[in-house]
Amino acid sequence: MPTRHLHVLRHGASDPFGELTEEGERQAELAGRRLAAVPVDVVWHSPLPRAVRTAEVVGAQLPGVRVATASELIDHVPHVPCPVPAAWAGFFDAFDTAEAAEGERLAAALTTRFARAGDVETHEVLVTHAFQVAWLVRDALGAPPESWLRLPYANAALTTIEYRDDRGTSLVAFNDMGHLPPELRWTGFGPVARP
Repeated sequence: MPTRHLHVLRHGASDPFGELTEEGERQAELAGRRLAAVPVDVVWHSPLPRAVRTAEVVGAQLPGVRVATASELIDHVPHVPCPVPAAWAGFFDAFDTAEAAEGERLAAALTTRFARAGDVETHEVLVTHAFQVAWLVRDALGAPPESWLRLPYANAALTTIEYRDDRGTSLVAFNDMGHLPPELRWTGFGPVARP
């Protein structure tokens, strides 16, 4: 049976305006070099500038591979839990029921398009955002919807999920930063120990 391999990346580190920083450019380049060992068929990316630029830099390391926008990869909140955990109360205070419903619609579109087996063997790179990576991982594990909140994700870290009709879904790698030197790991998460 053919396997659909999704190699999912959060975009590189970005500034407050959503543009890649110098560190983000380097992270994207190193991620692309790592993915050059894989027979990548296509690089899909969110339409937001930080993901577009990350995909361009990754794609430059993958000659001949198509780089294209997938609107399903846009940054959004995929699920608002009820009740909202106390630690997240300030974040979710701004969401009304219409925004929550739109987030769930976008999350369903994301999983409908990408979280399934294909008809042929493929290797697809998805350049997206932290919440979308967490949502795809949560879906692959069959975890409850609110589980996405507990999955922190580093810039340009690699997650690989495989989908096959005959054996289901496998999470092969999660938040793998082996291609990044220590000074480029965990960018954006504040002062923490860097593995």
